[in-house]
Amino acid sequence: MRPIRSLTLACVVVTAALASTVPRPAGAASAADLTRDSAAELNKLYARQPSAKVLGDKAKGILVFPSMVKAGFMFGGQIGEGVRFEGKKTTGYYNSVAASYGFQAGIQSFSYALFFMTDDALQRLDAREGFEVGVGPSVVIVDQGVARSLTTTTLASDVYAIIFGQQGLMAGLGIQGSKITRIDR
Repeated sequence: MRPIRSLTLACVVVTAALASTVPRPAGAASAADLTRDSAAELNKLYARQPSAKVLGDKAKGILVFPSMVKAGFMFGGQIGEGVRFEGKKTTGYYNSVAASYGFQAGIQSFSYALFFMTDDALQRLDAREGFEVGVGPSVVIVDQGVARSLTTTTLASDVYAIIFGQQGLMAGLGIQGSKITRIDR
């Protein structure tokens, strides 16, 4: 029993230490601030990952969450707010929340972008109940291996997700559900 207490104490100490270094989500940001931050993060993503630009050029809409925060110890959660762009026009504001359970510990911030490639996928984003990742259109998580092989002729999924700019430490396995809902700004 003693090793479990030591591990638990170590995880709590690490989580507390990281909590002071990870940026907070843009929960109280104005619409102008959220739009500016989202556009800036999308431009950084395009500069770092050319495949993101390929996706952006073909996407019907792009939803960018500039600052998500994820924390947990066994039970976890993440939250953040983002902006939907269609072309260069801002067409909506959204929040993303997720809960998870499993072997996990830590705190982390990150950004992510969802590239909606079809009109149907974009329409589902504004469904009355919200858009649930893993329900409805297929979502492909783009990692560096997939990113190298993406071209305008290989795009075949409804939605592509790119996670970038991770800071902090979050370790573990878990089952996660994420829901995205339109908000007023």
